Amino acid sequence: MTDETPRAHPVRVLLAEDQGMMRGALALLLEDDIEVVAQVSAGDEIVAAALTHRPDIALLDIELPGLSGLDAAAELRERAPGCRVLILTTFGRPGYLRRAMEAGAAGFLVKDGPVEELAGAIRRVLGGETVVDPALAAAALSAGPSPLTARECDVLRASADGATVADIAGALHLSESTVRNYLSAAIGKTGTRNRAEALRAARGQGWL
Repeated sequence: MTDETPRAHPVRVLLAEDQGMMRGALALLLEDDIEVVAQVSAGDEIVAAALTHRPDIALLDIELPGLSGLDAAAELRERAPGCRVLILTTFGRPGYLRRAMEAGAAGFLVKDGPVEELAGAIRRVLGGETVVDPALAAAALSAGPSPLTARECDVLRASADGATVADIAGALHLSESTVRNYLSAAIGKTGTRNRAEALRAARGQGWL
């Protein structure tokens, strides 16, 4: 955007990032025709901020306290449909891209790109385009969809931090035998040897 062709109104952006320094740096680096109208550090603050500030674009990290950027994107689609979502993350995982598109995101970029690319992506998303990192798009196509069911994902998530089968069963209101079945299926589908490896593999692919 040049001084000769100004936009009548700046693009209004909501920025969700849990690292304060990164959040501030992004807000400063975005160009004059892009205005950061709200900054939040937790995922469960995103929808309320969007409803209050009415941004054109929500620029969301994925791994946030309280609620992931992917879950927040799905909520924004329902509660603030006029706000388009652009995911900006450190973790360029194929599964994340698929989940972002399913949640209604209009763009997906990794953080190691230049800020000019981000500013351009914001304008393109506002114009109705879908903007995806090309290398990640190719990786997502070759990787295929997640083989895990929603319940297998729930059980794997609950198995983190040394949780026992009894702990998982209690947290998810399942029988212990059902939990064992789900864990066994997840281990088989990820081609791993145990639930810790299955959890690691699923996270590495962005399936969780």
